[in-house]
Amino acid sequence: MRIRRNSSRMKKIENDNKEDTSSLQDLLQELTKSKEFTQFTYPGRDFTLCFGYYVSLINLEILHRDILPYVKELTSIYELPYVLPIEDIVITSDSKEIQNSLLRGSIFLFDINNLSQVGIVKASLEHVRQVSLPEVEFSVVGPKEAFVESLDTNVNLVRRRLPIPELVIKEIEVGQLSKTRVSVLYIDGIANNENVNTVIQRISDLEIAQVNDSSTITQLIQDNQNSPFPQLIDTERPDRIASVLGEGKIAILVDGAPHGLIGPTTFFEFFSAFEDYFLNWTIASFFRLVRFFAVFFSILVTPIYVAVLTYHYELIPKDMLATLITSRNAIPLPPILEAIILELTIELLREAGARLPTKVGQTIGIVGGIVIGTASVEAGLTSNVLLILVALAALASFTTPVYQMGNTIRLIRFPFLLMAHYIGLLGVALSFCFLLIHLLRLSSLGRPFLEPFYPLRLQDLTDSLVRLPFSKQSKRPILEQTNDTVKFNQSKAEKKNDL
Repeated sequence: MRIRRNSSRMKKIENDNKEDTSSLQDLLQELTKSKEFTQFTYPGRDFTLCFGYYVSLINLEILHRDILPYVKELTSIYELPYVLPIEDIVITSDSKEIQNSLLRGSIFLFDINNLSQVGIVKASLEHVRQVSLPEVEFSVVGPKEAFVESLDTNVNLVRRRLPIPELVIKEIEVGQLSKTRVSVLYIDGIANNENVNTVIQRISDLEIAQVNDSSTITQLIQDNQNSPFPQLIDTERPDRIASVLGEGKIAILVDGAPHGLIGPTTFFEFFSAFEDYFLNWTIASFFRLVRFFAVFFSILVTPIYVAVLTYHYELIPKDMLATLITSRNAIPLPPILEAIILELTIELLREAGARLPTKVGQTIGIVGGIVIGTASVEAGLTSNVLLILVALAALASFTTPVYQMGNTIRLIRFPFLLMAHYIGLLGVALSFCFLLIHLLRLSSLGRPFLEPFYPLRLQDLTDSLVRLPFSKQSKRPILEQTNDTVKFNQSKAEKKNDL
């Protein structure tokens, strides 16, 4: 009986070896279809080695310096990890693993007389942009580092700021074609497990061909994909991600994207610049209130102008009425067309400036705005009062620290304009009610978007419309439902020891 078992086991091993050999041969036939794939033989001491790699993906210096001089002494493929001065070495017979490794920048080598086991050596060629200054979230004070397109570099920037073993990084591969690496970052023991599982599940369940940027992940995993409001914060600052991880939030980094995603988040966090935390709390609170005022001004000023001039002349002060009549005396267009023409002109100038090269775009934006604005007033197409209001509204929309929210503010101004034209100030009020209802129904990773005002949570008001001193923020936000709610001891933070 023992002899039979041994013989059957030997037959099974022989069959497995035959299957591995045939699968590797099929893989080689598939790989050689590309001219980029290189394959050659190299004589060793006891056997001949076969090398294969994609020439555009590997660092040839590693091949000639760290691999070829050492493989001459090999007596078996299994000696590779002990002979080569390279850490990332795998011995496998899995053709799928071999193919994936080759496409990630590895070299495979095997004995031409024995195809059952293949050695995979990482020798990828890295083209990484140097860490530079933030462009979108630039700050006068504070760190001057921004994410780059390399996932490993971005993870390093975050981990340097959080050198703790509790910082957990889960990596997921997304995209049938792009095979994009997506990392989910959180602090174990602080982050809510439900939030973590929600993010990991939504990313793991994605069925998509390509993921080229973090914005694709944002649109696919956010709670309401039809809402113009972003429900995850997009940031290029590693210090911001490190800070919010300490509050219990979840961060997402995507290979090839110089931005990270943060969630769950609230509506008010989109108007909080990270520079606020580097300033005195009174100054930071003032700037934050200015941003909120600027957003409301940007949305409402032109609709109110259209509504008042169309239906509510009685609301205009007598001293201002003469000015408005003079400015609109020769204007042949109704207020709604006048406002839409100017708003669209501003959007055209903004888009042209963004799409053209930097120096040309700045010139077009400045010169185009002055020339077109002056010409439209002199030609009698628009009034100078509305021109000033539209320019101020456009300027106010730029105060939003997060670029995606700025785009949303630009968009929702147009429905307000149309409603103001049709039913006056009642239309503005109804538009605002619809907007508020939409915001009340929104959520970010299942958490209320208008928190801490809905639902009302007094504890989280310390860092919403205003920012109170750090000594008053001893507890983590209720929004995240963290496992550990206490940041630090408040009594010790407020105590001052004088020498």
